[in-house]
Amino acid sequence: MFPYDSELLQALKGQPASIPEVLATMRALDELIVDGDGLKWFNWLYMQVTGAVEERVVQGEFHDPSWLAELDVQFAKLYFEAMANWLQGKPAPGCWTALFAQRSQSAIARIQFSMAGMNAHINHDLALAINETCRATKTWPRHQSTQYQDYTGVYRTLNGLVDMAKAQLMVRLLGDSLPPVSHLEETVAAWNLAAAREAAWVNAEVLWSLSATTGLSAKYLKTLDGITTVAGKALLVPVPVVIAVAGA
Repeated sequence: MFPYDSELLQALKGQPASIPEVLATMRALDELIVDGDGLKWFNWLYMQVTGAVEERVVQGEFHDPSWLAELDVQFAKLYFEAMANWLQGKPAPGCWTALFAQRSQSAIARIQFSMAGMNAHINHDLALAINETCRATKTWPRHQSTQYQDYTGVYRTLNGLVDMAKAQLMVRLLGDSLPPVSHLEETVAAWNLAAAREAAWVNAEVLWSLSATTGLSAKYLKTLDGITTVAGKALLVPVPVVIAVAGA
């Protein structure tokens, strides 16, 4: 826990209804969270992504910009809800808890926190956000839709920002240098944003088809959270401190 956690909770009180409101909440969080809090680095990257998508929505670059804007809102609300629940000691998805519980671990790199947040948000939350968006807009998740074309149309923007984060956040939580060789290079290289988002869309289609079977849908989501939690914990393995040996 950090001394400003009650202020974070206060910043999460509202329910955003638009991308500008989502960004306002993210900026409020960014102003409160210090560099030594791992949450800072996922929120920072997510804020960059949301701002870039908003710009493209405003410019009319999508077939159904209102659907994509609604997806952004529904998606962010799941992140805000998970954080608010955890801060209040309420149940939160295990994949998010894996990140929140490690917020102060200085041996973990900033990029690891960013990737663990992406893991939780894309591999667990995104399918739920797609379905909520479809319900709100009276559509449904299917690969042949214009909504799916817009969904994949943001990849260029997302990949560019993730590559930027990989370059800027390859330091430990407090900003000190990482050892020249560690497991982190392989971990970062293994992350495939497009594959994760494609899996999320497929999961949305599965959950949509299971919506009439409440028990099975809940089991599927629980399994999804379990798998995503394991991946999150793997992403957050600390980078060992290399101790120089005299005369070596």
